[in-house]
Amino acid sequence: MSSSLSGRTVLVTGATSGIGYETARRLAERGATVLLHGRTPEEAHAAADRLVATAGVDGARLRPLAADFVRLEEVENLAHAVVREHPRLDVLVNNAAIAAPERHTLTADGNEIAFQVNFLAHYLLTTMLEPALTSDPGGRVVNVSSALHRTGAIQWNDPQRVRRYSRLAAYAQSQLALTVFAADPRVTAVSVDPGVCETGLLPLYGHEGAPAAEGAQHVVRLCDPATEIVNGAYYDRSERVAPAPAATEDRTVKRLNKLADLLVGHIA
Repeated sequence: MSSSLSGRTVLVTGATSGIGYETARRLAERGATVLLHGRTPEEAHAAADRLVATAGVDGARLRPLAADFVRLEEVENLAHAVVREHPRLDVLVNNAAIAAPERHTLTADGNEIAFQVNFLAHYLLTTMLEPALTSDPGGRVVNVSSALHRTGAIQWNDPQRVRRYSRLAAYAQSQLALTVFAADPRVTAVSVDPGVCETGLLPLYGHEGAPAAEGAQHVVRLCDPATEIVNGAYYDRSERVAPAPAATEDRTVKRLNKLADLLVGHIA
């Protein structure tokens, strides 16, 4: 097994369950130092302990970190902690995601909850981690997206979907935004749909899913510096395919940046 990941530092968001957990496991098994993000310190430490106990992962390779993406202030604190303790970050895996709730829900920051957790928090985290993200070949951001991004539309005049809310449309919008963000020229990034897996998001897709470990394989492959990537590329599992047209339009990328900067209250 290639060890091109050994000695590399990777931050995986939403690493306490599902594809994020399996991605963290595979990366650590292949010698990477994994910054394992969870919603709370307890969840992050429990996931790290579980990896040591059940996967035989070397605990020295795991660094549990916490931030609840429902609060942008916690995302900022997470970014500061990472830049301070890991001034060189090779890969960022933006994986944390929630299914949009049945009822329209705003965070304390005033954003529709799925848009914030699935996209805005990752946008903020990625832009704040820019100083640490290595520009060496192989340095990259991997956004875990979904084929549902194709059904999405960014409601520019009502991104919070106050006027008309549907959980599926809200979730699709968040995934489309994440996919568009991969084409941002400021960072080298790709998006991947890991396939429908047995995770907390499964109810959005149906009743059958592959094991999370299978989806994680596709994510880990894109983390590997041996895998050549093109900025903004989109993968359906291991195959590069065209994303939704919006995800490749410069105008949309710029417009999304403006909107996101405004909503995270962050002047990039």
